[in-house]
Amino acid sequence: MTTFVGVHDGAGRRIAVVAARFNEIVTGKLVDGAIAGLAKHGVLDESVDVAWVPGAFEIPLVASRMARSGRYDAVICLGAVIRGETTHFELVATEAARGIAQVALETGVPVIFEVLATDDLGQAESRAGGAHGNKGWEAAEAALEMAWLLDRLPEEEGARP
Repeated sequence: MTTFVGVHDGAGRRIAVVAARFNEIVTGKLVDGAIAGLAKHGVLDESVDVAWVPGAFEIPLVASRMARSGRYDAVICLGAVIRGETTHFELVATEAARGIAQVALETGVPVIFEVLATDDLGQAESRAGGAHGNKGWEAAEAALEMAWLLDRLPEEEGARP
């Protein structure tokens, strides 16, 4: 029996971060957490590129461009969608999640989804360095783990060597 379990080894890795400016009071902390997590696990500052987009809805397009570039081992997607008085919250959160998942499946590059969908600002802040930790840091660890794991899994049949 062979067991594959990823590790948080960032040595030699290049990582892209795509972050939404909307609710930047939260996403800025998520980005800081992701960069700190990457650095803690050996990713050099010059090996991290951050692209800021207007909002969570725009994340998948930029994540796709970065994943398809062949330059990155993983793409981390960060945002915060906070419930308001209309259904706009559900539309944006759902489409961001769908689009980000699609990028990962179409490119084969680990694309990590950490777009917070919360009822209020307090819940978001709690997940961006507050009582619930920093989900940006967790996204960094997930990106490194997935990159490590995919490097070691058997290739798809018919895939290039």
